[in-house]
Amino acid sequence: MKKLLVAVLFLAALAYVISCEREVASDLDLDSPLEAILDQRSVTGSYTGYIMPESTDYANLPNQDPKNPVTEAKVELGRMLFFETGLGLENKYPASKQAYSCASCHIPNRGFTAGRFQGIADGAIGFGQSGEGRSKNPVYFGHEVDAQGARPLPTINTTYVTNALWAGTFGSFNVNEGTESVWNQDTLIAINHEQLMGLEANNARALVVHRQVINRAVTDSLGYTAMFDAAFPDIPQGSRYNRKTGAFAIAAYFRTILTNQAPFQRWLKGEKDAMSTQQKKGAVVFFGKAGCFNCHNTPSLNAFPHRFFALGVNNLYQSKYNVFATGPSDKRNIGRGGFTGKAEDMHKYKVPQLYNLKDVGFYFHGSSKTSLREVVEYFNAGIPENPEVPASQISSLLRPLNLSKDEVDNLTEFLENGLFDPKLERYAPSRTMSGNCFPNNDPLSRKEMGCN
Repeated sequence: MKKLLVAVLFLAALAYVISCEREVASDLDLDSPLEAILDQRSVTGSYTGYIMPESTDYANLPNQDPKNPVTEAKVELGRMLFFETGLGLENKYPASKQAYSCASCHIPNRGFTAGRFQGIADGAIGFGQSGEGRSKNPVYFGHEVDAQGARPLPTINTTYVTNALWAGTFGSFNVNEGTESVWNQDTLIAINHEQLMGLEANNARALVVHRQVINRAVTDSLGYTAMFDAAFPDIPQGSRYNRKTGAFAIAAYFRTILTNQAPFQRWLKGEKDAMSTQQKKGAVVFFGKAGCFNCHNTPSLNAFPHRFFALGVNNLYQSKYNVFATGPSDKRNIGRGGFTGKAEDMHKYKVPQLYNLKDVGFYFHGSSKTSLREVVEYFNAGIPENPEVPASQISSLLRPLNLSKDEVDNLTEFLENGLFDPKLERYAPSRTMSGNCFPNNDPLSRKEMGCN
């Protein structure tokens, strides 16, 4: 009897060891199948096609504007201007003078997007821990603040962006070729006539919309004149210090903000232990059963050429939040259609990049989801939530995916951590030329940030 018991225990132990070995072998084997599926999905025919360049490899940053090649001097100037609160000089009320910057709505440790559901620059106070504490300044009425009517897109991996904003409104080329008839609908969109790429065109518009000023008097007073001289030596001095050259510098800087240290990127470059087993399983789901690759298939996991889809999510004004400067008549509620005016474009939005979404906290153009798990579950269910979006407009790609709980878990882990670069603050300056606090410079923000 004792011998029988020993034999049974031995067989049980052997079975357990074999099971563990098979599991380990299965985990080790994930790299080869993942490489194979990426070879199939990549437009280059190789998984290496998903690798991003180094941020300082200027020659290999794609989609550069021929009028604005990336140089180190432009990148350094753009980095400073993006965080410079001293440019906030067209504020509605004196309380907000030099109190906000571009980075007020694009905070590095929030994936270079807003720390709250809606970005606010002029007309807001406070910062909290990472932008979530920002709120309307009591001296402003809601319609007076500079608030974004759609969730601000992150300013990371934008070298893979050819036409800016959710509607792809800005940029003279690529998906906007053939849309020239709508470029005169307002004075801002008319910049597309200048034959610029999306980042350059949008940034010039943004400096106007977000009440920031760049001229020779400003660059002299803040200490940026020499940096403009270094960045744009071929532009005559009479045309060198303005919003357009500032926009060009910020565009050059944008193209270098790459999440090239995320685990997936490191795995692609040969560090096979950079991703966990669960993240690798999630990547297999992403590029396999879930079909995410059908829309997200570039190194930044956006779409190229840009594509626009109606997913039936709620708009910002339909949210539970107290939002400003938007409502039912806002053209941003109809996406690409608000720009082109075409019936087939109504309610369609650009496919965004997917890196560093874990700490963003609000998802889709209307901030209707507050976790990546909710986003995955929305796609898995395949049921539109916004009754105002006609069924005829909903993308055929939004359909039940029939993912199991484990597959949802794995896919969420890949999105949350496999695509997360933990060191985005490396792209922020240690100080700006003005010496002001940043990204905000109002008294409450300074106190909460421990600044000055």
